[in-house]
Amino acid sequence: MFENKARAELVRHSEKLWTRGWVANHDGNLSVRVAPQRFVCTPTGTSKADVSDGSLLVTDAAGRILSGRKKPFGEYPMHLAIYRARSDVGAVVHAHPPYATALGVAARELVCFLPEAIVSLGVRVPLVPLATPGAAAVTALEPFLDGYDAVLVAGNGVWAWGEHVEQAYLRLELVEHLATIAAAAAPWGGPKALPADLVAQMVEARKKYFPRYAGKG
Repeated sequence: MFENKARAELVRHSEKLWTRGWVANHDGNLSVRVAPQRFVCTPTGTSKADVSDGSLLVTDAAGRILSGRKKPFGEYPMHLAIYRARSDVGAVVHAHPPYATALGVAARELVCFLPEAIVSLGVRVPLVPLATPGAAAVTALEPFLDGYDAVLVAGNGVWAWGEHVEQAYLRLELVEHLATIAAAAAPWGGPKALPADLVAQMVEARKKYFPRYAGKG
């Protein structure tokens, strides 16, 4: 039952990414952990508008295909690295929303300038150096997995993860929302930093809602 629901969520959010213009061609990928050693992911070479339940793949934790007609996408090792590092993560979503992706290609990280965003994302969405898919990309990503739930990858859009597909998607959505506001504010000097005491309050609220961050700076 859980796996059926997870598969439906992958299909639904694949279509949402395409509808919002956050992926083009074969861009983007999604996955979900349905058991400790069992994962479902979207296939390579497929528009997110065309992802269906029948096109999804099931793999083990090493990426070996258990069922499905196509192959996993080339960035799948990054998904599996996230799952290995974070036992609390149940889903990963990757896409190229324009404003957030623009920050990445400009080699800029995103500092959270709205109080509520700090609760959801932390004080910043860091920039991961671009690396070729495979071992190099995993190595570049790994230092950011413990302390963050979303990252920008230089030249490769936004990556977000969460307990389930909806949470991972909403975190990616928030990153793009912040990047869009930052772009709109640029003619007036860009977003201003929040007061330090307010940031501290929001960080404490984040620890309350997400206990894994308790005790961290």
